[in-house]
Amino acid sequence: MEIQRRAARRTTRDEPRERLLDSLIRSQEWLDPVAEWLQGVIGALYGGLGRPGTALKNLLHGTTVLGHPLHPALIAVPLGAWTVGAIADWAAIASGRISMQTGDLALIVGLLVALAAALSGYTDFHETYGHERRTAVTHGLTMTAVIAVFALSLALRWWGGPGAHVLAVVLSTLAYIGAQAGAYIGGHLAFGLGTMVNRNAFVEGPAEFVAVGSPADFPEGVMRRVDAGGMPALLVRRQGELCAIGAVCSHAGGPLDEGELNGDTVTCPWHGSRFSVCSGRVEGGPATFDQPGFLVREQDGKVEVRLAQPQH
Repeated sequence: MEIQRRAARRTTRDEPRERLLDSLIRSQEWLDPVAEWLQGVIGALYGGLGRPGTALKNLLHGTTVLGHPLHPALIAVPLGAWTVGAIADWAAIASGRISMQTGDLALIVGLLVALAAALSGYTDFHETYGHERRTAVTHGLTMTAVIAVFALSLALRWWGGPGAHVLAVVLSTLAYIGAQAGAYIGGHLAFGLGTMVNRNAFVEGPAEFVAVGSPADFPEGVMRRVDAGGMPALLVRRQGELCAIGAVCSHAGGPLDEGELNGDTVTCPWHGSRFSVCSGRVEGGPATFDQPGFLVREQDGKVEVRLAQPQH
């Protein structure tokens, strides 16, 4: 009997368990209508702006100028500034040797950059779905609340009078703790769920030419997906010349071969990222990373490809 109880305990202990954060977020069904509403508002705002809206969206994704997700590049600034501010605030209260304005200035710097980071983050959130979307909206709402509390702390510092300064510091300290929690959720969103991570980063492709078919398999203007040494590749013949890029969208893994071809540009069917089918260069977000490109040759009745540059 004792052996059976031990076996039952061991079986229960060894069962696969979901990470606590994922389990908590997955249980919050009320997040779905909130996320859906927010995505609708964000899409309407960008759509209503027309071409300037598309340009702004590409900028905030990081597609243009940076060529890398913008949001993680921004968040280090407010977190660093607020860390300095928290230390300066309590040092000023404890010792009086540091000006109270030091913490105020750090708080302002953090708030200004945090607003830009929030715009970028909500822009990335627009293309999420399912559990990823719930996690993203949890991160976004947490950081929005953090920004609001920091703003309240700043208002008390400016207009609350000398007696309100300690309360303002307490509020900003609570906001700082909340910011760390929000950053943890954001880190899980990127590193745990892979949001905005290059989907081709871990793919192994052919360093030497491998055969993928015959010239007749690739008629003019028709997209074909092939296996290039274990790596999915998209081949298109443009004006008689074959072009080839990775077939898996770098943004979220969408099948580019199922997308729309317009001239030399293919549009991902999942989120609308656009790439050159000849160079792999990203031409429109939400993707920020280029597609891997292939060199193509036709000889001896075969079409052969290899990666233009090594992936690793």
